[in-house]
Amino acid sequence: MGRSSETVGPVGAGPDLVVGADGCARPPWATANEMLRAYYDTEWGMPVRTEQGVFERLSLEGFQAGLSWATILTKRAAFRRAFHDFDVDRVAQMGEEDIQRLLSDAAIIRHRGKIAATVTNARIAQRMRTEGTDIAEHIWSFQPALTYAPRTLAEIPTQDETSRALSRDLKGRGFRFVGPTTMFALMEAIGLVDTHLVGSHRRGASGLFGADGSRR
Repeated sequence: MGRSSETVGPVGAGPDLVVGADGCARPPWATANEMLRAYYDTEWGMPVRTEQGVFERLSLEGFQAGLSWATILTKRAAFRRAFHDFDVDRVAQMGEEDIQRLLSDAAIIRHRGKIAATVTNARIAQRMRTEGTDIAEHIWSFQPALTYAPRTLAEIPTQDETSRALSRDLKGRGFRFVGPTTMFALMEAIGLVDTHLVGSHRRGASGLFGADGSRR
């Protein structure tokens, strides 16, 4: 959408929000193109609680480290094909031959460490399940009692006490590419916290937090 159809920082919307022709206020990153707009409007921050869904987002956040989310989102379909739709059991069965094959797949991010980590992380998640711990439920157990109410992008942290605790826990179990910044991005993506800017049309869309930021 061209800049002529958008206004920045209208009264009541907040200085870091862009109001589109549809009248909806979004952060600038969500107005860059239709793909990011659709992701923001329908996925980002909505609760994801299944093993497969959480494992996919955990994996993609790991691949994003050092890159833009737009790059990952553009390649998401290819990642799903490469990693069996992020089915934990199927990914856990992948071996060195599969890793070598994916290193030649230009449709994904060809980073050996991240590809190998996805396989390793699947095996750990599988082991956790056999021991009675669902990876999705475990990550959701870190949901804080209060979420943020940012009015500017500068008020949103890149990591916090909860993401650091989650990172330490997962690293202790052997997970890789799960640093505190990556874990905070995961928490935002799957709804553990709501960092939609106050004034955004998606603020509170998850239904998990009240107007005061407390968990429902």
